[in-house]
Amino acid sequence: MSQKLTLQQLESFLWETADILRGNMDASEFKDYIFGMLFLKRLSDAFEEAQEGVVAHYLSTGKSQAEAERLASDEDEYDSTFFVPERARWANIKDLKHDIGADLNKATEAIEEHNPSLEGVLISIDFNIKNKLSDKKLQDILSHFSTYRLRNEDFDSPDLLGSAYEYLIKQFADSAGKKGGEFYTPSEVVWLLVSLIKPTAGMKTYDPTAGSGGMLIQTRNFLIKNGENPQNLSLYGQEMNLNTWAICKMNMFLHGVFNADIRKGDTLGDPQHIQSGELMSFDRVIANPPFSLKKWGKDTADNDPFGRYPYGTPPKDAGDLAFIQHMIATLNAEGKMGVVVPHGVLFRGSSEKEIRKGILEDDLLEAVIGLPSGLFYGTGIPAALLIINKNKPIDRKGKVLFINGELEYQEGKNQNKLRDDDIAHVIQVYDAYQDEKRYSKVVSMDEIRENDYNLNIRRYADTSPPPEPYDVKAILHGGIPVSELEDEYIQETLLGMDVSCVFVRRDAEYYEFKQEIESKEQIRDHLAGADPKVVTLFEKWWDKYRVSLHQIDAEVKQSEEVMWNYLKELGYE
Repeated sequence: MSQKLTLQQLESFLWETADILRGNMDASEFKDYIFGMLFLKRLSDAFEEAQEGVVAHYLSTGKSQAEAERLASDEDEYDSTFFVPERARWANIKDLKHDIGADLNKATEAIEEHNPSLEGVLISIDFNIKNKLSDKKLQDILSHFSTYRLRNEDFDSPDLLGSAYEYLIKQFADSAGKKGGEFYTPSEVVWLLVSLIKPTAGMKTYDPTAGSGGMLIQTRNFLIKNGENPQNLSLYGQEMNLNTWAICKMNMFLHGVFNADIRKGDTLGDPQHIQSGELMSFDRVIANPPFSLKKWGKDTADNDPFGRYPYGTPPKDAGDLAFIQHMIATLNAEGKMGVVVPHGVLFRGSSEKEIRKGILEDDLLEAVIGLPSGLFYGTGIPAALLIINKNKPIDRKGKVLFINGELEYQEGKNQNKLRDDDIAHVIQVYDAYQDEKRYSKVVSMDEIRENDYNLNIRRYADTSPPPEPYDVKAILHGGIPVSELEDEYIQETLLGMDVSCVFVRRDAEYYEFKQEIESKEQIRDHLAGADPKVVTLFEKWWDKYRVSLHQIDAEVKQSEEVMWNYLKELGYE
């Protein structure tokens, strides 16, 4: 191929597949078939590339073409790619005409027979559903996927397929709405969480509610950004939903991760990562568990064989602290974890308060970070991040950092989003472990005890502005109080700007709007380029003080005189 495939081209190409599938199928089902077909095509093209390399090797040793091809048919020749048997190769499936779904199912079964690490991944997708996938529709999909070859040499960047796959997962989460939250966490939130727990090369990282695998992939990206070898990171995860588990496995493979240990099953009821009858331990644990999961398995947890609940079991209709305790139980002695939680975890009482108390008294909690509302699929409520560290630095012992990032975000039509600066702000304050007015506070355990182990973020780092000031004299006589402009909170908004572009000084105590500003709308013209918050502030002053009560009284009296004069002219006394 003369021109390499770009990410934008591949994303558009993959999303066009959804147009082919529209009809008898719900949009939420598209992802399984698009992911499955992409994976089939990629496996076949990668194998074909590897096979040509094997043939070339044997030809270079003097073997004939026939001998080289015979030797290249041995699956033992392929240790760095998946072996694709004859019936599953793209050349043999792209032109299928009849009973295509059944043949595709047989092809996926054949691939799994030869590749144990793919067991259950492809056969979770049933192509043979006649009322949804007709032969004509499957022909169109096969023809569509024949447009591009998907070898490594065809891509303009090394991780092109993985990036395109992540794009698809996000698109499907967007279209799935509430259900999207079951398999996808917004990448900005994931990046923030990964940046806070800071995985490094050589570590073992675990996600007990892996979803589509985005958190584990981002830990690799963190290593790449910091110049470390992403291959020197062991990834582990567990996911209960079978289709989501298959998506996660494919996500790993398409990112070039072939040794990730992703298991199926209910993490709380049946944890899969066990060694010698004990839970495996990890250097980093990261997760976005389902919020306030009902029927999470409290009855079984009361007699947990792994001793995961030393601080008690949470209520049967809220499993948040069950996941958190499972994560703590899987941390090694120097381990660190980050978890997304609903705010209720921070202040709910009864058994949940006792669990919080135990975690706090054992000095495991390092930071509580409040996020803006509207970031997550399926819920508009704000969430928080908990950073738990079994090896807190000496200067952080007996303390918890609270960060309130609820006001720092970019507003979106359907969802809000964390900007790069918002993420950087959280990381900078967390790394410095410092107070910042109306944003963060380092709180001692004594203060938390005084607050009865309530971790409500606003109790410690409150972003709320002070009460709106009202100057009675200004309301009666007009004018904007100098003292109000000099208020600390107002000065933080104004950032030292020269207010003479809008105001003139009336006397020592009051400003007035410039004479040429005759309407509130004209304020913006005098504040060209100013921050919207500054414009809003001046418009508030206009509403509060521009027209005084005395002025209103005078205008009312004037209007009354005009009205009485008019009535007198009409003969009324």
